[in-house]
Amino acid sequence: MQLGLLILCGALFSSLCFAGSQIEEPLSNSVKALMQRSISDKAVPKLTFLSQAEGTAWLSEMSQRLAKRMPDKVYREDFLRTVHYEASRAGLDPQMVLGLIQVESGFKKYALSSVGARGFMQVMPFWVRSIGAGDHNLFLLRTNLRYGCTILRHYLDIERGDLYRALGRYNGSLGQPEYPNMVLNAWRKNWSYTSKNWDYSPKSI
Repeated sequence: MQLGLLILCGALFSSLCFAGSQIEEPLSNSVKALMQRSISDKAVPKLTFLSQAEGTAWLSEMSQRLAKRMPDKVYREDFLRTVHYEASRAGLDPQMVLGLIQVESGFKKYALSSVGARGFMQVMPFWVRSIGAGDHNLFLLRTNLRYGCTILRHYLDIERGDLYRALGRYNGSLGQPEYPNMVLNAWRKNWSYTSKNWDYSPKSI
């Protein structure tokens, strides 16, 4: 029993060697209110493409790429729809968010870092106290992605659109190149996508 628990903990932490932690900072009332509204939105996740055919093509392509990491097709497609929806509504590129999740948690839903960051996007629990509600569970798929995308959008706004610096803030490593480079490389190598109407490839920053 104890050995099994140690193996499970080791697997969790070994997958998080690059995960950091957001740093708790005071938020102005206006920023806090804006983030609270974003977190409380209850719209149903859905793909937001110009046409159903384009959305189906994206989902099929991304699902194939993610299959080895998430064998369950139903869960995998639900995950991808939620990533696309939450990233898009926050004004983020869904493929970049997939790169971030790969680096932060290795696509492990119950990932837990040594400093307490949780879930796919490794969200720190202080955010629940700051912008959420006490019953929010950061290990739930949609809750975790909603928080993660809202937080990254907040950092991107602080950095006036500078994704490199925003990623550094997200990881708690502002000013250090390793983490932003890993996210951008994961995006470029595994999740870059081009359709006839849109280029989802990483842009130089």
